Amino acid sequence: MTHPEGIERFGYRQELRRTVGFADLMFYGLIFMVPIAPFGIFGSVFQAAHGMVALAYLVGMAAMIFTAWSYSQMVQAFPMAGSVYNYAGRGIKPPVGFLAGWSILLDYILVPSLLYVIASVAMNGIVTSVPVWAWLVGFLLLNTIVNILGIKLTMGVTRLLLLGELAVLAIFLVIGINGLIEGRGEGFSWDAFYNSDTFTWGVGFGAASVAVLSFLGFDGISMLAEESKGNARQIGRAMAGALGLAGLLFVAQTWVAAMYVPAEKAADIIANGDADGVAFYDAAQLAAGGKWLATLTLAATAIAWGFADSLVAQVATSRLLYAMSRDRQLPRFLSKVSVKHGVPTNSILLVAAVSLGVGLWAVVDADKIGDNIGTLSGLINFGAMIAFLALHVSVVWHYIGRLKSKRYFAHLVMPVIGFGILTAVVIHANLAAQIVGLCWLGLGFIVLITLYIMGRGPKLPAPITGGDSPEPDKRPAFSGESA
Repeated sequence: MTHPEGIERFGYRQELRRTVGFADLMFYGLIFMVPIAPFGIFGSVFQAAHGMVALAYLVGMAAMIFTAWSYSQMVQAFPMAGSVYNYAGRGIKPPVGFLAGWSILLDYILVPSLLYVIASVAMNGIVTSVPVWAWLVGFLLLNTIVNILGIKLTMGVTRLLLLGELAVLAIFLVIGINGLIEGRGEGFSWDAFYNSDTFTWGVGFGAASVAVLSFLGFDGISMLAEESKGNARQIGRAMAGALGLAGLLFVAQTWVAAMYVPAEKAADIIANGDADGVAFYDAAQLAAGGKWLATLTLAATAIAWGFADSLVAQVATSRLLYAMSRDRQLPRFLSKVSVKHGVPTNSILLVAAVSLGVGLWAVVDADKIGDNIGTLSGLINFGAMIAFLALHVSVVWHYIGRLKSKRYFAHLVMPVIGFGILTAVVIHANLAAQIVGLCWLGLGFIVLITLYIMGRGPKLPAPITGGDSPEPDKRPAFSGESA
């Protein structure tokens, strides 16, 4: 039976299995973003935001809300795997799609490595007898096996892990708020949202460029468009729901934690950073009046980043490689799908190999792990931001320019605002990340030119029209706005 959102009309065969429902999409997005993500990077965001850590997450969420809107519009037009690669390629031109896919590839291909490194360092802090590299290899092998066994098993595992994360977060919030009531911490304050003594627009957007790392992953929901049982609007609703809920959780936990950072400690973090990455766990210890909550949150971070988040990150990355390979923009073997499990096995294995190599590089020198984590974070954020900018342009180009849409709020105002916010975030991003990110984009141009020289310039199959497969540009789904 042909799925109502079938990709056959775009010239593709349905190879991936449609077993993912709306709840699965929500769980997937939440687990990818990690509800307790701020645990691991609280100190970095605190430093960049000069203490206004909750504000940083609010600005980051605002930027991502507009981006999610643009995703929801484009997934209605092109409901297939590949995310922004397909949206920019079909919404504007194939070469633009290649460069957008190349940019976000920097995000997706490095995300699993970063997650494994942070989790392995955390686990080494709990069980010091097991070296960091051993934890990294263990997490990677476990995730790869689960991913190869199929998307249904992956979704089942992520649900259990998400419930565990939410339970730990609930414990922290209850203990933290109760501690404030009992007089522990620095007392009730709005400084985490706004401090007139330290606020500047540069600080706000610069901090958002760090905090936005926690939100990366909601876009991964669109990678499952060819495995979703529902229609395209379901993808948009899942994105909006997961992003909004995660944003509220990020703001709540960082606000409470900020009220447990002593004034002297806050000044030290702002001046010198949080090299050991323990700022949040120190706050948790003060909130509970004992070390048990610090240990609990540390263990939860390790499991969430090393297993849950990296598991779904590997799924999203493999689908991007699969989509680009299917269109001959990457080696053909990456588009091979397992007949038994219905997943792109070779792409999954390549992601595992790259994650292993980059991860071992990051942890081989214990004294440079902190710096390497910062480098990876900056590159991931920059690659995603460039791709998101292309996404916003594709909405305007496709709907306003090509289809002459009169829905100016949905197809012009929202993407333009999102583009403006992201531009400010990119401008205030880490300079090293900007330089390396632009070099990566330059390499993408070289690869693109090489493809044209080889006679393999980016081309996307034209949509099949007639019969029961109307041209996607004329589909009724365009007339409605996503949630």
